[in-house]
Amino acid sequence: MFNELEERQDFIVIKGRHKKAMKCDSHSVSGSVSQRACVYSGARVVLNPIADAVHLVHGPIGCAAYTWDIRGSLSSGSELYRRSFCTDLKERDIVFGGNERLAAAIDKLVQLYAPKLIFVYATCVVGVIGDDLEAVCKAASSKYGIDVIPVQSSGFMGNKAAGYRAACDALLKLIEPVNTDNIGKSRSINYLGDFNLAAETWIISNYFRSIGIEINAVLTGDSEYAKLKKTTDACLNIVQCAGSMNYLAHKLNDLYGMPYIDVSFLGIQDTSESLRKVAAFFNDDDIILKTEEMIKSQTAKANQAIERYKHHLCGKKAAIYVGGGFKAISLLKQFREIGIDVVMIGTQNGQPHEYDTLQELADEGVIIVDDANTSELEQFILEKGADILVGGVKERFLAYKLGVAFIDHNHNRKHPLSGYEGAVNFAKEVYSTVCSPVWKYALDQGGDSAR
Repeated sequence: MFNELEERQDFIVIKGRHKKAMKCDSHSVSGSVSQRACVYSGARVVLNPIADAVHLVHGPIGCAAYTWDIRGSLSSGSELYRRSFCTDLKERDIVFGGNERLAAAIDKLVQLYAPKLIFVYATCVVGVIGDDLEAVCKAASSKYGIDVIPVQSSGFMGNKAAGYRAACDALLKLIEPVNTDNIGKSRSINYLGDFNLAAETWIISNYFRSIGIEINAVLTGDSEYAKLKKTTDACLNIVQCAGSMNYLAHKLNDLYGMPYIDVSFLGIQDTSESLRKVAAFFNDDDIILKTEEMIKSQTAKANQAIERYKHHLCGKKAAIYVGGGFKAISLLKQFREIGIDVVMIGTQNGQPHEYDTLQELADEGVIIVDDANTSELEQFILEKGADILVGGVKERFLAYKLGVAFIDHNHNRKHPLSGYEGAVNFAKEVYSTVCSPVWKYALDQGGDSAR
């Protein structure tokens, strides 16, 4: 049996014949070094792809290091989002308050860039000293006639998931309840939870365009102020990253009656199923026919490309540790598509229904873990004999130290993994790293003693 902390036992399940209730969506155990990110980081990763906005960090300069390059998001228009701004609070500001410094920073940014939208992010220290972001932003908005929106992302109040909700609350202040009569009548959708990593938004948008459906707004990949304002022009919201955007989808449904469906464009199976779900929503014979034709064509092409890698990968074992549950579910299916067995699955912010799905899909004996620490990941990877770990940037070094191949599925990557093109890229990348001769030499240097 694994040597986990006693307080962690309810967060870890080994798939058996009977489903076991699993604890999740809770605070990390004190003393257990979590891989989760902070509240501010959660808010920043959601909002930063809004390309023509000014993103102003209200706090010490260190927080501003978490900026535009944390995501490989691309823009077809403005590049303003690539600039990083910070009030750079000093000791004097901590003692006497930073409201004046924040107001002066907003004045300067308006003078230099004349933006239509400014997001002001609260950081941990701002939450402690009690600066009134709401008042400062409201005054600046009235003064300049633009949207200056506070993002309540100070720490000591939650984790990355709380930052997602803070970002969604900020977006709700931006979205105008206009043209709600269009709901249910147009052939346009909003794509929630995609951040245009390595042009993935453009790939999926092209799929929909080819079957007769237009993307109204993407929240938030390659998005701009004017597009986001008109979010309610669409008749349907599709949600890819449920962890970051389910809250917003629920709110838009409650406020404006906008329906939503969950989708995933990771892997051939989930991409095809998601396209069919959206086509079925419109209940249009022409859209459904075009969808089936495209799925048939794209699937055949992708499978042909993947086949050259698949026979090299059969029998290999994979461990998954990613941010959200939707991604873990899709990756489990995607590894099966290329002949790899998954022996461990974990997420940082998975929800109960997502873990239920993982228990249904996983093979017997698979370890399922919520909010794992590094010690647990190391133990599970070694004892299950994983050949590859797919995760984010924080897990990369652990894999390499263990002599295990690694795939970066984080948000700062520069190659697309969504859609049919992404499925081929994924298979190619898994093959190139798992089958690399470097692991033979790594094991010869002592890695085999650890394993």
